[in-house]
Amino acid sequence: IALLQRSFVTPFDREDMHRLINRMDDILDLTQDVAETMELYDLRRTSMDSVQLAELAEMGCQRVRDAVALLSDMNNADAILKLCQEIDRIESDADRVMRSAMSKLFRNESHIRQLIKLKEVYELLEALTDKCEEVADVIEAIVLQHA
Repeated sequence: IALLQRSFVTPFDREDMHRLINRMDDILDLTQDVAETMELYDLRRTSMDSVQLAELAEMGCQRVRDAVALLSDMNNADAILKLCQEIDRIESDADRVMRSAMSKLFRNESHIRQLIKLKEVYELLEALTDKCEEVADVIEAIVLQHA
């Protein structure tokens, strides 16, 4: 943010850039929260649902990275918007996985501690895909405004 303030020329509005940076920081914070929660809870056993949610979160983060890399040239608008659509689809997939995972968790997990641990991890991983979608929304607004 300090570099942004010192920068004389930016490819798009400083306010948009600030909003984008803040949303991307939210992704980093939540990624750290997931890792720290798993360590704090001493989670020794995960589920296929948590793996699937983690894979979706990783896919969302990769698409965010790819879209941000293309922002330097608004001639990439179509490719950027396509990545934003993919992020939206990933977030919707994560919502479906989350609902299914919670249903299975509360029906099948007999150890209350494990249930609490997994529930928290599921929620954090799904929230991570939500944050990716928020970044995609900011990127889409920037592209539509400047392309």
